[in-house]
Amino acid sequence: MAKNILLLSFVALTCSYLALAYEPKPLQDFCVADSDSSGVYIYIYIYIYIYITRVNGLACKDPLMVQASDFSFSGLHITGNTSNAVGFSAEAVNVVQVPGLNTLGISMVRLDYAPWGTNPPHTHPRASEILTVVEGSLEVGFVTSNPENRLISKVLQKGDVFVFPVGLVHFQRNVGHGNSVAIAALSSQNPGTITIANAVFGSNAPIASDLLAKAFQVDKKIVDQIQWKF
Repeated sequence: MAKNILLLSFVALTCSYLALAYEPKPLQDFCVADSDSSGVYIYIYIYIYIYITRVNGLACKDPLMVQASDFSFSGLHITGNTSNAVGFSAEAVNVVQVPGLNTLGISMVRLDYAPWGTNPPHTHPRASEILTVVEGSLEVGFVTSNPENRLISKVLQKGDVFVFPVGLVHFQRNVGHGNSVAIAALSSQNPGTITIANAVFGSNAPIASDLLAKAFQVDKKIVDQIQWKF
């Protein structure tokens, strides 16, 4: 009897699983994000089989309540404020600004650069990016994975396009004497951004300075100074 119970328990655990599921192509005309919901969780229990499914995206608004404003955004003509330490500004247009982007897997951003302004090395964990220079000239580049860590870089002029593969560290820098503007599209409604310097030196709680000193092969005092700035 004990053996049978043990066997049934093992089968139950084997047949139980957690599934993070999503449909890569919409099954309806649209799924405008419902601002009153942060997500949908469906729990279905069938005998000893347990299925836990999370819808990838936000809950859908009632289609009869959808308006044109759910699919539009105004403001990309406005110059961003680049009066900061890096001389750079980003105006995102994602599912937060345009609820109609929900489940469509796309977003965009306006990028403004002061003369010699820089979009510091960063990654988008959930999206590839395609960037078009609208004004000025930009030095752009990304770094391939270990162990090569090869820099692929180019100077772009007005009308030029460059692609940054998903997850790779990349950057842009204005190499002109005037302001530069770019428009980028990303393959996610919420691509995420991890700025390398902020993540490494400005984490909350901070990473141990002696660990970073060893990683960057510098004196611990230098790491302390950098962490203080962040």
